Amino acid sequence: MPYLPRARVWPGAPHRLGATWDGAGANFALFSAHAEKVELCLFDPSGEKERERIVLPEYTDEVWHGYVPDILPGQLYGYRVYGPYDPHAGHRFNPHKLLIDPYAKALKGGFRWSDAHFAYRVGHPREDLSFDRRDNARLMPKCELVDTAFTWGRGRRPETPWSQTVVYEAHARGLTMLHPEIPEGRRGTIAALAWPAMIEHLRALGVTAIELMPVHAFVDDRHLVEQGLRNYWGYNSIGFFAVEPRYLATGRPSEFKATVQRLHDAGIEVILDVVYNHTAEGHHLGPTLSFKGIDNASYYKLVPEDQRYYWDSTGCGNTLDLGHPRVLQLVLDSLRYWVSEMHVDGFRFDLTASLARDGFHYDPGAAFFDAVGQDPVLSSVKLIAEPWDLGHGGYRVGGFPPGWAEWNGRYRDVVRRFWKGEGGMVPELASRLTGSADIFDHRGRRPWASVNFITAHDGFTLNDLVSYNDKHNQANGEDNRDGADDNESWNCGAEGETTDSEVLELRRRQRRNLLATLLLSQGVPMLLAGDEVGNSQHGNNNAYCQDNALAWTDWEGSDPDLLAFVRRLLAIRRNHPVFHRPRFLRGRTVHGTDLVWVSPAGGEMTDEDWSFPEARTLGLVYTGDTSDFYYTTAGGLPQRDLAFLLLFNAFWEPVPFTLPGADRLWEVWVDTFDPLRQGHRHASGDAYPLDARSLALLVRL
Repeated sequence: MPYLPRARVWPGAPHRLGATWDGAGANFALFSAHAEKVELCLFDPSGEKERERIVLPEYTDEVWHGYVPDILPGQLYGYRVYGPYDPHAGHRFNPHKLLIDPYAKALKGGFRWSDAHFAYRVGHPREDLSFDRRDNARLMPKCELVDTAFTWGRGRRPETPWSQTVVYEAHARGLTMLHPEIPEGRRGTIAALAWPAMIEHLRALGVTAIELMPVHAFVDDRHLVEQGLRNYWGYNSIGFFAVEPRYLATGRPSEFKATVQRLHDAGIEVILDVVYNHTAEGHHLGPTLSFKGIDNASYYKLVPEDQRYYWDSTGCGNTLDLGHPRVLQLVLDSLRYWVSEMHVDGFRFDLTASLARDGFHYDPGAAFFDAVGQDPVLSSVKLIAEPWDLGHGGYRVGGFPPGWAEWNGRYRDVVRRFWKGEGGMVPELASRLTGSADIFDHRGRRPWASVNFITAHDGFTLNDLVSYNDKHNQANGEDNRDGADDNESWNCGAEGETTDSEVLELRRRQRRNLLATLLLSQGVPMLLAGDEVGNSQHGNNNAYCQDNALAWTDWEGSDPDLLAFVRRLLAIRRNHPVFHRPRFLRGRTVHGTDLVWVSPAGGEMTDEDWSFPEARTLGLVYTGDTSDFYYTTAGGLPQRDLAFLLLFNAFWEPVPFTLPGADRLWEVWVDTFDPLRQGHRHASGDAYPLDARSLALLVRL
């Protein structure tokens, strides 16, 4: 292998990790505390032929670095790292394996599975204690030197206040693959998200932020590829700075920037679902693709008694060690890159509890939280935690620091149970409807700390939630063993597809009930993409490997009535601040009332009403009261609004509901049982015909 002459390799600098082009050449810097030598490998434009190897000449503060003059953007490269191969001591160096730069901003070429990707001899009796000398470069994607210049124009970030945020969780590929108004050559790509038809759908719907499932470069699991499947969801990251190549229609990272710019111009924020808790390298028998071969003992949490093995709180084989300062730096550098360079507006962190395990125990004062909270870039964007992992004590809903919002799994569970018809849900439902103050009202946190959802990528779609009692994951090739067994779902009388008109009508009403509950609750609502048009995955509640029509959004089969219903609900929420108060509701105070709970008799709920175990009916009045200046605009003016009455009936029989107050009229704005009631007026004291399994919203005139 030819080497560049020593005179053409300069010392460079260690302080900016990764490959950085400055117009005259590029600096390369790679952290490894335990390596003995690092080679920079340069490839031809096809990525098939390794042209040169350069030994990085300097080692400063555990960073290997060198500057290569005259190198240009587009250059493909990778690393070979030398050091001890001693798994029991945590070291897995193997220079026969080409490695991805953890800071690579773009990857070129596909990844092809082979036993050559493993640092040990697959099938050897000593397993990973053996050593493999095959070269894997031909089968690896190559890192690309990138010129990050981009003209952003005059567009500004939307900077939507948390209290007005509505999140739309979507898969960049699945959302657009079947959209009839997007050209076929653009479908399934980042560019498709900025297509006029897609932006118009989001704007008309009324969402304020699109939360993209992982777009970081990732690897398809070998066992899936061998079954003809793929890691569709993408929770298998291998590059924290690079966009997954299969999502780029042009192959250029600037495509992502252009899409963000167009979404911002439409007033829509971009939130990334990021996976910093584990990588695609798996456990001790996994491949060596990047971190494992660069400095395994630094990047991963290892079992102290035998560092051959990985300590795993993620269920994915390994856990990144954010207690190590350089690993924490990697994550922070990645986050800042996506905010500062790519202009994203926030992040949803997968299995966030694993990021806060200083040592092996969850710590609300972990270095990760402190670093993010003190960072001038990151502390100003939206931060959403999936507040759990699979380790001991990993369920931490409500346990995250100020500045963080959290997926509220308790909201999901109680709303599903209530509308399924379970008794005894009313007290907890009341707490969830009003922002879950019992969980989040501490340390100055606000109702937006609760990200409310009923469905997400992981589980049934909304349509399937009301159509299936059981999961149907046979297509995943795991004999229906994968996916959650407890879904709190109800098929409304028939499993799956049916022609029974009564069952179909009940399902439509249940979808409206669930959506109205979500979109009229305090906190931040999150919609699963496709739920607004009735998308189905035919009972599959774990479509992580289904990169096909089963998991893609079915636009041709969309339900226009359901879409119109969601648009109307979001318009009501947007135009009426009582549904998105920036502070927790207090009920009665010495200055007034912002909230009153009412029973079907029309009076305030009593202790007996709250404790009735079979209760399935609830009334809630948002008064719009601003007399104590508790709710004000950004300019300090009272945030006045109309008074609204929300009625919930999950009972299987009608429950006449006496309208509260005196000498006032109530006008129906929403009735999930009978849309034709919209606009009807009823006097205080009248019995409103609240039908079986229905929700109604009325406004006081």
